[in-house]
Amino acid sequence: MSEPKVTCYTPAEGRNAGVNIPKWKYDCIRRAILDVLDESETAQIRFKDLNDAVRLRLTSNQLAKLGSVGWHVTTVKLNMEVEGELVRVHGARPQTLRKGV
Repeated sequence: MSEPKVTCYTPAEGRNAGVNIPKWKYDCIRRAILDVLDESETAQIRFKDLNDAVRLRLTSNQLAKLGSVGWHVTTVKLNMEVEGELVRVHGARPQTLRKGV
C-alpha cells in the first residue's frame, strides 16, 4: 500500500497541474508554518525568513527524512495560499505572509 499523498497547487495563473507530496511531509511543514505565525509578535513573517523558522521547528528525524526543506516550505506555502490559509500582506516588500481569515 502506498503512503497517502497531498496534491499541492500554486496560485499562479495558468499553472493548473499540482505536485503530489507525502501527507506526513505536508502536515509537518504546514503545522510548522502555522506555529511560526502563531508565535510571531506581528502574526506575520517575511517569506525569506520562513525556511529558517520552519527548520527550527522540525525534529532531526523529520529533517533527515524530508529532503529539501526550502522546496517543501515553498510548495506547502503556495498550496496554503490557494486554500486561503495564508495570504500575502498587500504591498509588503519583501513578500510577507499572514494567516488567512
